[in-house]
Amino acid sequence: MNVLIKISVVIVFCSNILNLHAQVKPLIYTYLGNEQRNYYGNRAPEKLDTLWKLYLGEGISPAYGNPNKVWKGAGWTGQPLYIREGDKNFLIQPSFDYNLKKINAETGEIVWQYAFDDILKGTPTFWENTKENDPEKRYVIMQGSRMGRFNSLDTEIVPSFRAISYMTGKELWRMNSKRTECYSRDVDGSAVVVNDTAYLALENGIFTVFSPDVKKAKKHDDVKYPLIYKEIQYFNAEDIGTHGNDVVSESSPTHLNNIIYTPSGSGHIYGHSISKNETVWDYNIGTDMNGSAPVTDDNCLIVSIEKQYKQGPGGVFKLDPTKSPALAVQWYFPVPDKKWLHWEGGIVGSVAVNDAYVSGDTVRIAAFTDVSGYFYIVKHQVIDKNRMAQAPEGALWFPTPELLFRDKVPSAISTPIIVEDKIIVPTDSGLFLYQIDYATERVTLLDSVPNLEIDATPIAVDGKIYVAVRDGYLYCFGKK
Repeated sequence: MNVLIKISVVIVFCSNILNLHAQVKPLIYTYLGNEQRNYYGNRAPEKLDTLWKLYLGEGISPAYGNPNKVWKGAGWTGQPLYIREGDKNFLIQPSFDYNLKKINAETGEIVWQYAFDDILKGTPTFWENTKENDPEKRYVIMQGSRMGRFNSLDTEIVPSFRAISYMTGKELWRMNSKRTECYSRDVDGSAVVVNDTAYLALENGIFTVFSPDVKKAKKHDDVKYPLIYKEIQYFNAEDIGTHGNDVVSESSPTHLNNIIYTPSGSGHIYGHSISKNETVWDYNIGTDMNGSAPVTDDNCLIVSIEKQYKQGPGGVFKLDPTKSPALAVQWYFPVPDKKWLHWEGGIVGSVAVNDAYVSGDTVRIAAFTDVSGYFYIVKHQVIDKNRMAQAPEGALWFPTPELLFRDKVPSAISTPIIVEDKIIVPTDSGLFLYQIDYATERVTLLDSVPNLEIDATPIAVDGKIYVAVRDGYLYCFGKK
């Protein structure tokens, strides 16, 4: 081969790599869209016709005293990622058949799937390593699972958090969820990556700072484990005294102003400074929190809480983390104390905000559903001057936001989404599509699909809604 041919081959090879890198563009790259947990897609439909559906499968995983409980489809949080790859679009969907799947978003066809040791309950995170030229290692998907059907809390290695190649579906590394005083070694949360460092509190209550880079992973017994920079326990002895071993961290962390905020089941919202690599903020609510905290355009956090371990009601906080924890509460919106299944009340899912979609004087709203069976929309920058709200602690009272809309819906632990003027509300017995007229602040129900048990969070892209359902299927809804 002469020199000119060699040079041509190198040029073509490098050009192909650059083209591939330019073509892979994530639109939804982690739970609730981005590192501020406030983006849900670019366009929602006006109808909920079924365009296609894919059977995701089922798996066995112990729960509620049943060692052989069958789980179908996908559940909490179960939101798909949406990746544009050239002129094609793909979903990355976790499912209860133990598999993470890459799916053609137009046809519902499976491209590849990777099997874990147990059902997948969280949402993946996509990360591009811009320093890596090998496409298999450049595009990384990080996903958690339950701890493994045949593992126990005392099993030495429980690899319930793993990195998978987006391009090939092959494993890149796996992380051990260590044994702690917590009852769980699952991983439900979605990591947030800032530059080349990832942050995630595993369900064992250990906030972990690590490198997602495959080249920095260390091999042990023919298995690669990621480089871990720091581990911080997100519960203390007092939390154990109050919560027992129920100190799980199921939330996905939020990045705001160089700090990583994580609501924890131990009752705390922790702020971890990226520059100092230490905890710099701790608001102790005391009750259980499972939802993730979206960021508003006035740099506050919207936090949902359950009714548990405290005498007051569950509901939603708006917190200003630039202030000390004692002064951080902007408002609190309580919801009814009504027991449903094994929940005492409050909100299990996250709150949706419209801040990423509006500008100027358009009303800023927060939308959420509770386990008692109500859907709410509040104006999160407007205080109701005629009402105060009892805090979870019981003795304290806080301002409360102005209620814009409330509707009776089936109970839910899932998270609604807002895309421009559309609000999609998944519940335990149906999917609901609302429209808000921002000029009149009028909310209208456009369409609904009954009898769908939905714990997962949907996305809305290019006029289609994608959501996994407990009947075993991933649905694509839109206008035929």
